[in-house]
Amino acid sequence: GHIPRGLICHPDTEHVLYPLGCTVVIQELDSKKQTFLHGHTNNVSCVVVSRNGVYVASGQVTFMGFKADIILWDFQRKELLARLSLHKGKIEGLAFSPNSLYLLSLGGQDDGSVVVWHVDKREAVCGSPASARSAGNTTLVVCSNCRDEVFVTAGNGTIRVWELDLANRKIHPTECQMGQLRRVVMCVKMADDDNYFYVGTSSGDVLKVNTNNKLMTGCGPQKKKFSLGVTALLLLERGDIIVGTGEGIVALCKGSNYKVMKKIQVQGAVTSLTCRGQGHQFFVGTNECQIYRVNYTAFKEELITACHKEAVHDIIFPSETSDLFVTCSKNDIRVWYTLENRELLRIVIPNVTCLAVELVRDGTSIISAWNDGKIRAFTPETGELMYVINYAHSLEVTAIATTSDCKRIVSGGSEGQVRLWEIGEKTQKLGEILKEHVSAVSCIKIKKDDRECVTASLDGTCIIWDIVRCARKQMILANTLFKCVCYHPEEYQIITSGTDGRIGYWEVFDGSAVREVEGSVAGSINGMDITSDGAHFVTGGDDHLVKLWDYNQGTVTHVGVGHSGHITRLKICPGKKYIVSVSADGAILIWNYP
Repeated sequence: GHIPRGLICHPDTEHVLYPLGCTVVIQELDSKKQTFLHGHTNNVSCVVVSRNGVYVASGQVTFMGFKADIILWDFQRKELLARLSLHKGKIEGLAFSPNSLYLLSLGGQDDGSVVVWHVDKREAVCGSPASARSAGNTTLVVCSNCRDEVFVTAGNGTIRVWELDLANRKIHPTECQMGQLRRVVMCVKMADDDNYFYVGTSSGDVLKVNTNNKLMTGCGPQKKKFSLGVTALLLLERGDIIVGTGEGIVALCKGSNYKVMKKIQVQGAVTSLTCRGQGHQFFVGTNECQIYRVNYTAFKEELITACHKEAVHDIIFPSETSDLFVTCSKNDIRVWYTLENRELLRIVIPNVTCLAVELVRDGTSIISAWNDGKIRAFTPETGELMYVINYAHSLEVTAIATTSDCKRIVSGGSEGQVRLWEIGEKTQKLGEILKEHVSAVSCIKIKKDDRECVTASLDGTCIIWDIVRCARKQMILANTLFKCVCYHPEEYQIITSGTDGRIGYWEVFDGSAVREVEGSVAGSINGMDITSDGAHFVTGGDDHLVKLWDYNQGTVTHVGVGHSGHITRLKICPGKKYIVSVSADGAILIWNYP
């Protein structure tokens, strides 16, 4: 949601498009069915749809000095038509001309050029530096609504109208005169008849500029400017303007003085406003990963899509069903309904991060571990706080697990201690402290009979504990920082993995190594889960891939490509219908189990 103008309603009024990491998502509005455009090698920085709805173009970020690709897609067939590469570093903005003859692209601040591409020939016509040396960076490009040869660029202290001279393969800019005003432009919108365009600024006002004589003809509101800048604009046929602001206000303004007639408040700064059809309905996208649908007449917002806006740290399914799952992130825990991909419950605790979450086997509570050293329990239906264990660990609580009789909790902290808690009807009592690890405990798994548990730690050890006698049984050492551990369902072996990307099989009885396989070529493995029959397991990590393994063969059978951030955790649902993986860029991906 943080990409400006990233949410677009398709001209067929049945789909919306938005970038998500390295992919562009096309979502049907009625059925919520999603299709993905894969092809970018790094995060997508802008996306645009042609006016006739045939083409989609998207640009990406890349590393300093490398070429950043623009990809031209066919919307109907959902396939890649061409890669256009000229710009370096980043594609800042894209725009199609009204008859889809040309595609205009704007490079990022390390590139600074604007290029006109011929869509049918898939080649560059001409290019030019986007702003004068004395002006700031250009961040926006918008095409005219009637003429293919005219377009506008704007940015920090610069607004220019350009004309394309196709015969000589040149583009000619004209600076717009703003008088004494100095503004940083955040959005530009062309009027339907092309005579004017409107400019939203970071100062919180809207400028009206004449396209023909390039003069500013109006500026408002004079007194009460919009807080935190005008970040998105929408023009309606009646001459009204809908303004989206950095404060999260969506306002309907009338007249040349921009008097606010109606307004609504959404969560997060508005980054996109997009019209559906003739403007009877429009969509609002915010940088807190929320998409709202607003009916123009009622002017009431309805949340249609939401997700975490920070890294997701953990995911857990209830023991018997795959219809629900729980994820946790900074500030919140969310419960999701798998079949409709929608949020059922959000438990918000501001300014703290939930690092691990666990569901009690009988389903009466959600137990969570937080970075303020507390363990909190909530009811799964209403999200009410049931109890808090204060000072559960001296620093952060990093891992948590519950026994199947629901009477004990095993928690691990970032200082390396493992603590056992006795949970009664009204009381929570510290039972035992196990001090062996010298660094953070990253994962805890308890045996089905509740007599034994295994803890993995970043100090390079996995310890198998007897939690009845509260003593160490076995210790496993490896030259890695352990991130995850799993019991085989028959509980005679455990599998571990960590930062060296190798998967180790170990005997529970004496802690001896059975074998080791190469799990990831690049980076660490952060999450693993094993099926209930023990025949397969899944892993995910810093290489952004979800891998399904045959347990006995030790070979990869399937690979899932789709994440654009480090995978932090993944789970196979009960009944083996889905695999759900969560990542550091805040995405939750649901995969069909092969």
